[in-house]
Amino acid sequence: MIRNYFKIALRNLLKSKGYSAINIGGLSVGMAVAVLIGLWIYDELSFDHYHRNHGRIGQVWQFVQFGPEKSAYNVVPLPLAADMKEKYADFEAISKSAYRDIIISNGDKMFSKPGQYVQPSFTKMMSVRIVAGSDNLNDVNSVLLSESFARSLFGNADPVDKVVKLNSNRDVKVMGVFEDIPNNSTFKDTQVLAPWDLFVATNPSVQGAEKTWDENSYQVFVQLREGADFAAASAKIRDSRMKRENPPGYKPEFFLHPMDRWHLYSDFENGVNTGGLISFVWLFGTIGVFVLLLACINFMNLSTARSEKRAKEVGIRKAIGSVRVQLVSQFFSESALVVMVAFALSLLLAGLSLPAFNELAEKKITLPLTSPLFWLSGIAFSLLTAMIAGSYPALYLSSFQPLKVLKGTFKAGRFAALPRKVLVVMQFTVSVTLVIGTVVVFRQIQHAKNRPVGYDRQGLIEVDMTTRALYGHYNALKNDLMNTGAVSGYSQSSGSMTVQSGGVTNLSWPGKAPDAVPLLMSNHISHDYGETAGWQVIQGRDFSRAYPTDSTAMIINESALKLMGLKKPLESVLNWGGKEYRVIGVVRDMVRESPFNQNSPSFFVINYRNTNVINIRLSPTVGVGDALEKVAAVFRKYDPGSPFTYQFVDERFAEKFADEERIGKLAFFFTVLAIFISCLGLFGLASFVAEQRTKEIGIRKVLGASIANLWQLLSTDFIALVMLACVISGPIAWYFMSGWLQNYYYRTELSWWIFAGTGLGALAITLLTVSFQAIRAALINPVRSLRAE
Repeated sequence: MIRNYFKIALRNLLKSKGYSAINIGGLSVGMAVAVLIGLWIYDELSFDHYHRNHGRIGQVWQFVQFGPEKSAYNVVPLPLAADMKEKYADFEAISKSAYRDIIISNGDKMFSKPGQYVQPSFTKMMSVRIVAGSDNLNDVNSVLLSESFARSLFGNADPVDKVVKLNSNRDVKVMGVFEDIPNNSTFKDTQVLAPWDLFVATNPSVQGAEKTWDENSYQVFVQLREGADFAAASAKIRDSRMKRENPPGYKPEFFLHPMDRWHLYSDFENGVNTGGLISFVWLFGTIGVFVLLLACINFMNLSTARSEKRAKEVGIRKAIGSVRVQLVSQFFSESALVVMVAFALSLLLAGLSLPAFNELAEKKITLPLTSPLFWLSGIAFSLLTAMIAGSYPALYLSSFQPLKVLKGTFKAGRFAALPRKVLVVMQFTVSVTLVIGTVVVFRQIQHAKNRPVGYDRQGLIEVDMTTRALYGHYNALKNDLMNTGAVSGYSQSSGSMTVQSGGVTNLSWPGKAPDAVPLLMSNHISHDYGETAGWQVIQGRDFSRAYPTDSTAMIINESALKLMGLKKPLESVLNWGGKEYRVIGVVRDMVRESPFNQNSPSFFVINYRNTNVINIRLSPTVGVGDALEKVAAVFRKYDPGSPFTYQFVDERFAEKFADEERIGKLAFFFTVLAIFISCLGLFGLASFVAEQRTKEIGIRKVLGASIANLWQLLSTDFIALVMLACVISGPIAWYFMSGWLQNYYYRTELSWWIFAGTGLGALAITLLTVSFQAIRAALINPVRSLRAE
């Protein structure tokens, strides 16, 4: 029986090749989108599952209160780690961690790679897979390398027990090689693991931080014992700082953030987890469902539109004894056959598009064709799609009355097309809503890109002072660089111009409330910083060597001035850490955090001892390639044991838009496919309507109707449906996108022209899709269409 069903289904598909191609094509594209989104969602939901104990691993975070609301940070004081290990039995393993670019050299091969300084417990805690040697980091002069990095450094030779130079001044032994950490792990970029004790031994500032409860610059990871609870453990460490002497005014509250929530649930608002990237998982999951639904709607529409062609078949089957269940099974078998073919084609489409999709989504997803779970999921997915796509046609076609059909009096009825019209409106409502959403996302990105940043990014590069060889040579290094003719500006700073770090709460000013503990960002800079950056002084002056007193001077930004409420800032004296600083200037806010968010209050002081980044402005009169070669030659003179690594400030700034741009591009990709599927269905319906009204068109042409009249006749209904979809989609898109924009402090507006332009675009696409069939039908010779009469 089932074999017979599929044989008849195959004959019907081959009999109507055009409509079958539209059905299969639409479904395959929709299913390919669903497969890609499904793989992306699985990759997101399985993030950090590479680490075997991910369910028991957490990171210590803290809530702090600089104003009326609590803020969350994933850096904590180092003494907390020892305190936790000593006082609480909940923790099976604890490791401090510091992310740094680490220079490793082997002979004439030198690389700067992202790495971590960690304690020995880290490798077991994070399930670091050792492929050669051991994971022993107890020796202060040891190091672990990733498999790919070890290959770059040593080729095919065995790297274990080889001695390499770390940061150009320390010989360390390669104790082991670990398997590259996969892309869907928080530690995916880690290429080097070095001992925490080595980090402490080579950094005097860390030695002090090990004993300081109010130095929040490092990360601490923990693994709970079997049966321990994150909430209970968090409650125990919550007030660890506040119970000690001199509790700070920002009232730190420590808590454990589970690894399983790091990637998708790391947004906090006033001490409450508000989600995070999980919102994008829901967003693209919803898009995937709707795109697949659009393809199913095409199948429903074309199947029911051609109902009169199947009416006699249904009538005869019922007359000779078929019951409705058998007819429903027949039509479901047809949809199943279409879906099976579409699913096979969708896997091909997904496989071909995966490289481009991975580049777009910054993933390394592959089709798991060898996984039984994937095939079981695929079969279940195909059956579900077949049920959705075939349900309405099966129930509708099996309901025909055999008496009317066989007497030739069967007509679909004046309301028979109503469900199809509703489905077309649904299709275009979804498509137009997606278009509006995508336009708003890109407008928001462009709005933030056009935001004044307070300095000149063009031609500006930054060099991290990774090794001690670059310290203590400010004037000599500056003179050598300026003498190349390739450099027009040079300075140093504590951190990148694109990153805001180093917040303090112990800055006082006239009129400050005694109980206020706002966070201000401190910036240690050299002379020439403002000139190199091209910042904009709006009151007072820049730092100058002509004024020896500038060693106790301070420059504040607009946000700091607003926070302090100083009426005459240039006459104000501020106190920081017991030392008085005179305000000599106010500069425009430099956008150094997220360009979508509010600028932080910041201040700048001259302090050469705490700088760790070199800022260089390349001369506009010299080609970038030549300029970089000359700059590299100077750096090799001072630090021959390290590779010259740099980054353009405008590229670092552009990285701030990466998440939004990636989401926008993915949304655009899926939106284009949604429109394609909708237009494919519209094309099929227009073809059927034109075919159904062939004789009517012939008679109208004989009676004098023009091509324009016939085009209008065949297009009006479709245009009206799409206009209705535009009217419905407008409020829906406005509601969701206005809510999305509320997540940003610096945001664009929802302009009316976005909705109007999208609606006009939808109408234009509809006209192009329908007009082809309408004009083609209108051009047919009436002799051919009326020959049977």
